[in-house]
Amino acid sequence: MIDENIARKEKEAVIIRKYRQYLKLEKGLSENTVDAYFTDLDKLLRFLQAENNTMLRVTLDDLHRFAAGLHDIGIHPRSQARILSGIKSFLHFLVLSEYREDNPGELLEGPKIGLHLPEVLTVEEIDAIIQAVDMEKKEGQRNRAMLETLYSCGLRVSELCHLKLSDLYFEDGFIKVNGKGSKQRLVPISPRAVKEITYWLLDRNQGRIKPGFEDYLFLARWGNAISRIQVFQLIKELAAKAGIQKNISPHTFRHSFATHLLEGGANLRAIQAMLGHESLATTEIYTHIDRSMLRSEIIEHHPRNIKYRKEKRLRGEK
Repeated sequence: MIDENIARKEKEAVIIRKYRQYLKLEKGLSENTVDAYFTDLDKLLRFLQAENNTMLRVTLDDLHRFAAGLHDIGIHPRSQARILSGIKSFLHFLVLSEYREDNPGELLEGPKIGLHLPEVLTVEEIDAIIQAVDMEKKEGQRNRAMLETLYSCGLRVSELCHLKLSDLYFEDGFIKVNGKGSKQRLVPISPRAVKEITYWLLDRNQGRIKPGFEDYLFLARWGNAISRIQVFQLIKELAAKAGIQKNISPHTFRHSFATHLLEGGANLRAIQAMLGHESLATTEIYTHIDRSMLRSEIIEHHPRNIKYRKEKRLRGEK
């Protein structure tokens, strides 16, 4: 079995090299365009690897699930269309080079351009919104911790509002999230979010806490759990203060989280598991991804963690 896997990987490496030559020599594409093709192709290859599948065995159903995953995590329809177009080109090459007899991409339809999806913020815009928090106010540290958690963990606003102290597993680098349909999932949390929450706990434990809300992480000034409306209004106010004109909401942070991870090269399956999707196209991911792989994907590719590692290197820390 090991020998078969080695032989398969070697064959796939040969195919990839030939495809690059095909794009450059026969199609006459520039190096930058070829690199763009391979960036998109890599998304499919990583998706297939997570499913223990290969480029030579991929089916139309597999491609439909992959395409559904792109839509689920909020990739813009134009970007979806570009990714699927590149994949179709690769599958055509496999048939042209007689690596496959059939082309499963022939019947794969792209998204309808013009479909409205939520705005996506850049990392700089996320930072600007968080920096707009007034730290002189009593709730300043709470607001910063909430926004950092929302972005670093890709949470729904309802999941943020219902986060409990007993859901925090900082030593393991996870939080427990209660999602739709009372389904729970473990989500990796960034060191920066951990730091902001830790600072908030110092303020929280000195404030008023209503009976029944002792375990809630984020509290309103009168001692009960923060509400979805409060988070929505906070983000609107901070975005305006930061000079951001986009029409955003708490859900924008979630879509930005997923988009930034995908752009950074994270595994599509890992992103879907992080988001806690329940659609038929993504339910089986819960049996294919183990916790250690999920955490490594997020820690490696999230902008917050990349920046944190750079800062540690500058300080000379390991």
